[in-house]
Amino acid sequence: MAYAIIAAGGTQLRVEPGRFYDINRLPVEADEKITIDDVLMVENGDDVTIGQPLVSGATVSGTVVSHLRGKKVIVYKMQPKKKTRKKRGHRQELTRVMIDSITVDGKTITAEDS
Repeated sequence: MAYAIIAAGGTQLRVEPGRFYDINRLPVEADEKITIDDVLMVENGDDVTIGQPLVSGATVSGTVVSHLRGKKVIVYKMQPKKKTRKKRGHRQELTRVMIDSITVDGKTITAEDS
């Protein structure tokens, strides 16, 4: 099973070809192809490539499936005996990305290969 660790949307993710992931909102339209160059590590079977900090020549390509909003998080602050209460909600803006392939050293890994 091949996978890569990438940095996208301010977070680091472990991604595999053929699966979709929700990352923080990216400024691209739906059904567009994206290429992520910030690849920190790639594993393909027994072959492991670790970057210092990035793997040179490695890219992850994917397709933006849709834009959505995450689950609501409730933030409730209360000070006892002061009659102070604050209730706030937050929903994170997300982008759902389908990972198509991982390319390292000119070799492309797709869902059928792994």
